Amino acid sequence: MQRRDWMGALGGAAALGAVGGLAAGDARAATQWKLATGYKPETLHTQNIEQFAREVEKASSGDLKITVHPNNSLVKLPEILGAVQAGKAEAGEMLMSAMVKDVPLAGADSVPFIVSTYKDARRLWHYQAPLLEKALLDKGLVPLYAVPWPPQGLFTVKPVRNKSDFQGLKMRTYNATTVRIAEMLGAQPVDVATADIPKALASGQIDSMITSSLTGVESQIWTHTKYYYELNAWIPKNLVFVQKKALDALSPATRKAVLDAAKAADERGWSLSEAALKASVNELKSHGMTIDRITPELAKDINRFGERFSREWVQTVGNDATRLFVPFYTQSQ
Repeated sequence: MQRRDWMGALGGAAALGAVGGLAAGDARAATQWKLATGYKPETLHTQNIEQFAREVEKASSGDLKITVHPNNSLVKLPEILGAVQAGKAEAGEMLMSAMVKDVPLAGADSVPFIVSTYKDARRLWHYQAPLLEKALLDKGLVPLYAVPWPPQGLFTVKPVRNKSDFQGLKMRTYNATTVRIAEMLGAQPVDVATADIPKALASGQIDSMITSSLTGVESQIWTHTKYYYELNAWIPKNLVFVQKKALDALSPATRKAVLDAAKAADERGWSLSEAALKASVNELKSHGMTIDRITPELAKDINRFGERFSREWVQTVGNDATRLFVPFYTQSQ
């Protein structure tokens, strides 16, 4: 028997068994989804995803079970979008700025100094979401929800007061924006994944980075660095998305369970992020870290960087960037 025929016969036998099971106990096999993420199980994003998965399973009466694969265990973070498109995982989570090669509009929230508060970040997402949905639909994907990290701050092993203080520092980077900032400041950019930050700090591979206070706490950064500057450079978001084909294959009731749970995860995630900001800054203080604002001299340099980035980003993305930023800035006036 050829393999195709053997698989068909096996599928037929399984179908007959399922029918028999339904007749005997009215049971049915649950649909199984894999959800890939690059972040550790203890991060607020992964915990929020785990709760999302539990709520979907409960609301669908077990018709859909989502297994979360954290910490790059199924697919490496930069490859998650392609893996979901290809069906290696039905759903995934990515830092939106890590998607810009395939979805340029996803980079809006990582343009420095566009937003510095959660209120502004929410307003930006209000305009960004429908444009991003269209871009992802063109790739066979559906966005489910987005959750921000706390605002990005600056960690260093020594005090920094002006641009010259960055000379000789090895700055952790994770996207094109952070690479450019490191280079503009005169630091050496070093690409390090979030999960590898503690090891990179311990080995001296990096000695500074722009990231959230929460990531600093999760990395126990106080064992190697002593200074945290509340830069509020940008408020990046993680996006959870699903393969459209997988979502469309669900029954209407189960699809509604997914979308309702996604809406709840969105609201819960933003609240968790704000709470995490307060708690993480307090945690950094409790471990003896110096918490400060950057000097006016350094702020002036960095703000010039932001102006350059925003102009370049609009030129690169084109009409979608204009459709996003015009109403965003108009409302802020």
